[in-house]
Amino acid sequence: MESLGLVQYSTTSLVFITVTAFIAGLARGFSGFGSALIFMPLASSVAGAQVASPLLLLIDFSTTLTLIPNAARRADRRDVSIISLGALVGVPLGTMALAWADPLTVRWGIVALIVTMLTLLISGWRYPGKPTVPVTVGVGGVAGFFGGLAQLGGPPIVMYWLRDAAVAAVTRANIILYFAVADVLIIISYTVGGLWSTAILGLAVITGPLFGLGLWIGSKLFGKASDELFRKICYALIAVSALISLPLFDGLFR
Repeated sequence: MESLGLVQYSTTSLVFITVTAFIAGLARGFSGFGSALIFMPLASSVAGAQVASPLLLLIDFSTTLTLIPNAARRADRRDVSIISLGALVGVPLGTMALAWADPLTVRWGIVALIVTMLTLLISGWRYPGKPTVPVTVGVGGVAGFFGGLAQLGGPPIVMYWLRDAAVAAVTRANIILYFAVADVLIIISYTVGGLWSTAILGLAVITGPLFGLGLWIGSKLFGKASDELFRKICYALIAVSALISLPLFDGLFR
């Protein structure tokens, strides 16, 4: 482990992060998003947000590249371009918050964000108004900030684009293509911010295959369970992850 820069992590911590990556991959494979809602609070409780966020970015981006070509053909590229303009501003701001804010404050903030987003997801709330350029750019800015801070840009985008009049195939393609653009912006922003380290690359070597396996299994199992059961399982996993990741439980998985 020393050669991978992981000497500071115990075996228990590494197993915990790896299992968490597998579960997050399952959720990503099922729904197309949600991995950060599960991975970030749990991994941050062991490795800190400044390691967990770049780590998830690396393993998620590298295992979902094959989805991009098909999404680019189906997506409304004008809509994706407009919402990405907001991310150009939001991502650097989120990265600055991740790099400079107090780590404990960031962790509490992540928990608060997850609880808020989980509540909105459970309620079934969707953006009710007509999409306009300013609103779309604004949503992109909010998603970009959450993405730069903790890879949590998914829920704002999903709740905005999943409107009743939206075509499911186009919406899914829009989401995938936006994530690809946002991930490139975050990779650049993290590089400028000096957030990459040998330990992150070492953790990616260990967790990446398990995340990819979970992604594959999740995609195969999609549709075998009812939508209602799937939602309940995902919501329960997210809620438990937010609870366990509270700083009150520090040391439990170290």
